[in-house]
Amino acid sequence: MNYYIIAGEASGDLHGSNLIKELHRQDSSASIRCWGGDKMQEAGATLVKHYRDLAFMGFVEVLKNINTIFKNLSFCKEDILQHKPDVLVLIDYPGFNLRIAKWAKENNIRVIYYISPQVWAWKENRVKMMKQCIDKMLVILPFEKEYYKNKWNWDVEYTGHPLLEEVEKYQSEKVSNRFSNKAVIALLPGSRKQEILKKLPVMLEVSKEFPSYQFIIAKAPGVDDSFYAELIKDSSNVSSVSNETYSLLRQSTAALVTSGTATLETALFNVPQVVCYKGNEVSYQIARRLINIKYISLVNLIMDKEVVKELIQHEMNAANLSVELRKILPGTLQRESIMNEYRLLKEKLDKGGHASAKAAEHILQFING
Repeated sequence: MNYYIIAGEASGDLHGSNLIKELHRQDSSASIRCWGGDKMQEAGATLVKHYRDLAFMGFVEVLKNINTIFKNLSFCKEDILQHKPDVLVLIDYPGFNLRIAKWAKENNIRVIYYISPQVWAWKENRVKMMKQCIDKMLVILPFEKEYYKNKWNWDVEYTGHPLLEEVEKYQSEKVSNRFSNKAVIALLPGSRKQEILKKLPVMLEVSKEFPSYQFIIAKAPGVDDSFYAELIKDSSNVSSVSNETYSLLRQSTAALVTSGTATLETALFNVPQVVCYKGNEVSYQIARRLINIKYISLVNLIMDKEVVKELIQHEMNAANLSVELRKILPGTLQRESIMNEYRLLKEKLDKGGHASAKAAEHILQFING
């Protein structure tokens, strides 16, 4: 079979790579072309465009780069038509992928969407179009199947969350490297330069209040080492690692984490965390008026309560971050409470079996009728 897969972010590259491995395992004749990243390429797909050339975050940033976005859309459509896939698999990244889905339906190309856009958070009106344009939806959050069925009368498939298999696989491996003789606090400030510049300086200010800990930054793939070096040059107890986020989390006592997939990864490694969000002020003001959710972290959304503290925009300052970090260090009741909630979180996410394998099965079943 001929597959065309589109992912636009680091998390999509990770989940896409595992899906690609499963498609190759279950379909020996699989030919896969993709938009994504290094992981998807290493998994055996032909990489057309890297996600680092696609990622624009926030309303203002999208407007500034609107011409580039439209050029990418046009090129993508041309490439799909040229390669005539049996199925188009779209992974998250809704701003781009939903436009492609609508176009694909008009051109009689079958569409599967893996990892649903977060329509339950905002822009619910997109679901009507999605039902018309998407032939099969595969969701990874346990409440999404019920949401689509009860509110939109749309039967979607829950595969379980692909991060579970990724973390389990890593935890089964032996890790010998040790980053520091001190207790470690992980810093996960994001994957794009613009969001790192908003969050990391505040995190570095907090590090000065905890000299007995080593603060270690998980560098984002595709961001130059010199970018981080300039930011941390005056911080005595701060260092960084590349391509070793899971090894870092495995050794961490606590973490300061930007909102997004990283919050769930941190929870699956049983690391108490403070969730941080700080963005462009105009984008933030627009978003807070449009987004209809109680929480921004996946951990709290899945559990439907505040398991981990969220510091958003103006609340994300060094003083508040220091206070919340102290609350989750060893010996605190809040730390014990978080650990208990993490156990319940894993039970909710575990569907039995691997999400990537289930997603590949659904895709093949769909293609074969």
